[in-house]
Amino acid sequence: MSSNDPTPDYYLDDTIELTTAAQVRAIGDPLRTTLLGLLHERAATVTELADAVGRPKSTVAHHVGVLVRAGLLRVVRTRRVRAMEERYYGRTARMFFVGLGRQVDGVALPLDFNDFEVAAKESAPAYESGRLRGFLRHARIPEERAAEFWARIDQVVQEFDRLPRSGDEVYGFAVGLYPMPGHPTLPEREG
Repeated sequence: MSSNDPTPDYYLDDTIELTTAAQVRAIGDPLRTTLLGLLHERAATVTELADAVGRPKSTVAHHVGVLVRAGLLRVVRTRRVRAMEERYYGRTARMFFVGLGRQVDGVALPLDFNDFEVAAKESAPAYESGRLRGFLRHARIPEERAAEFWARIDQVVQEFDRLPRSGDEVYGFAVGLYPMPGHPTLPEREG
């Protein structure tokens, strides 16, 4: 459960593991991931979301519906506007993750969308303007050490996820840790 930090302005769990193919497909769409990102700031109506992304309300309503059916969004409050009930949607968790190698009812879950492909496209303008911060390093370490390192990275990701939404710019944050079979290595030192 969440410590219910002030951002966003509604209660949500810290993490939810995506356990169905529909959930993984739901986060695989770039517009839906943008909507999920916007709802990190606060709950919003379909109208507000449509205005923010510059898309028709009907398109955004469809994508919100997909996310609601997948259990990634929910109505967090309503308000009466004239004779209509306006619904405010919020995320069900701060962070969604796909368990590696998971199966549901004997059916393999689809692969998560490629975060690095998304990050590469998003970061191109920052790279071109000399504002991209990044590094790539390699280390020959045992699997257990890689898992320990990833647990520390996960803590930083969660800290980044909880930052209050302020300032004039949105920043992307991409991290990864992956095995590299066949990468050249030096032989063990003799003597």
